[in-house]
Amino acid sequence: MDQDGRVLSNLIDMHRPPAGGIHPREAANHHAEVAPGLIHAALEKAGVRPSELDLVSFSQGPGLGPCLRTAATAARALALKFELPLVGVNHCVAHIEIGRAVCGCEDPVMLYASGGNTQVVSYLEGRYRVFGETLDIGVGNMLDKFGLSVGMSFPCGPEIERRASGGERLLELPYSVKGMDVAFSGMITAAQRLLEKGAKMEDLCFSIQETAFAMLIEVAERAMAHLEKQELLLAGGVACNRRLQEMAEIMTRERGARSFAPPRELCIDNGAMIAWTGLLMFRAGNRTPLEKSAVDQRQRTDQVEVTWR
Repeated sequence: MDQDGRVLSNLIDMHRPPAGGIHPREAANHHAEVAPGLIHAALEKAGVRPSELDLVSFSQGPGLGPCLRTAATAARALALKFELPLVGVNHCVAHIEIGRAVCGCEDPVMLYASGGNTQVVSYLEGRYRVFGETLDIGVGNMLDKFGLSVGMSFPCGPEIERRASGGERLLELPYSVKGMDVAFSGMITAAQRLLEKGAKMEDLCFSIQETAFAMLIEVAERAMAHLEKQELLLAGGVACNRRLQEMAEIMTRERGARSFAPPRELCIDNGAMIAWTGLLMFRAGNRTPLEKSAVDQRQRTDQVEVTWR
């Protein structure tokens, strides 16, 4: 990212296991193998020399511990070698800031829907507050667990979305909204039982999407009403789903509000969002000393003091 918020380079080399879901150590090994080449290629594509960099930012949490530690080690090495400031970034906050930058929304409620995270977040009194979240697993994790159980390839979300387009019947599945929070694990068991009873896969995928996404839109709308905000920002891998985007657009239009979603490459986990948020923090005077650069895989969104707004 440059000082004006333009994405100069945003290369991605995702770990794709041959079978099953992601194993943290295998993913970390993949990161260690590809990091040097990816950093070199990113600088080359951006047309930037290391001496022209202003800082190095990295995801300090939340996330898978081994993966976070591998990336943090690479960031420390770069910062030390080229004598650059280091800035640790909260991964969830970075989704908000890249969305604000590229979508032009000012003060949104963010519906963060990914494999490991499902939260409704918005800015209030110096921090990004969590107004609702999953009580068990992320919505993307739910989609993957169901998909893997019926033989789909990881990540399963795109295949479920494709199958859902052929669905005709809305089957009854657990609709678990508890106040401002949601729960998804019961949906997996219920869907598997319906499949055993002869339900069509297309109808199941359709019903899973409709039920899970309705839950998310309900709590997001409630947060917008409570905070009296008129912008909804979608973020995370599941936010790439066209049906979720459509439901968000319908809800916000009926409220006289607006819905935003970054392009896919900036909606999923990516380096540009970490770089941009690190730059915002750096401008506000934030630095991460080496002795405080340990990762925190359970770091909360609302633990971060937002000094740049």
